Amino acid sequence: MLLALDTATTTASLAVYDLTSDQLLGEWTWQARRRQTQDLLPSARTLLAQLQRTPQDLTALAVTTGPGSFTGVRIAISVAKGMGVGSPAPLRVIGIPTLAVTAAPWLAPAGESDPPALVCAYIQAGRGRYNWVFFEPDDLLRRPAAEEHGFGHIDEFVDALAAAAERPLWLAGEPTAELLEATAALPRVIALDGVSGLRRAGQLARVAALHLARGETDDLATLQPLYLRKPG
Repeated sequence: MLLALDTATTTASLAVYDLTSDQLLGEWTWQARRRQTQDLLPSARTLLAQLQRTPQDLTALAVTTGPGSFTGVRIAISVAKGMGVGSPAPLRVIGIPTLAVTAAPWLAPAGESDPPALVCAYIQAGRGRYNWVFFEPDDLLRRPAAEEHGFGHIDEFVDALAAAAERPLWLAGEPTAELLEATAALPRVIALDGVSGLRRAGQLARVAALHLARGETDDLATLQPLYLRKPG
């Protein structure tokens, strides 16, 4: 059984996933604001109890690695490390970049996707800035590195979208009025609504389960946040 943890932003999310039956058992997503540290472990215990499971039933952990807020990203990774060290049996762990989770509902494994739309997943980076990554339709198992992420203000983001929008493009994330206005003149760009674009730990768990089924894991001791800085 896998526990997925996401505190990369003020929206926190947890999910419990049965790796044997390939089934999402439960998921909580809430506006944690700045309470991720206080809320995460008690919420995980309550979710497990609601499912009549215990931490001893866990065999794997999944966590978002960033980008996100400096503190938020570290919280889930630190909790995962603590759980791994305290577990009586070794836990497999997998780290998934935040924007790979954001894009996941609109992607498929390699060779299983026909839709032509490119997907751009994005996240607000503070001070009017954004981070973004472009995904092909069959990029579900891609884990983009730091250098594959875009970083810039709204005009730079819109320029990147315009350059990529020679084909239909789905914009996945939590939209702002500023972004919706700025992309309104891009006819091939479809901005998904805030509910559809909400990042959820159930998607993190689904993607993590696919990686684990392929034998892909990360070293818990060396798992680190993915922080981005503008080049130059």
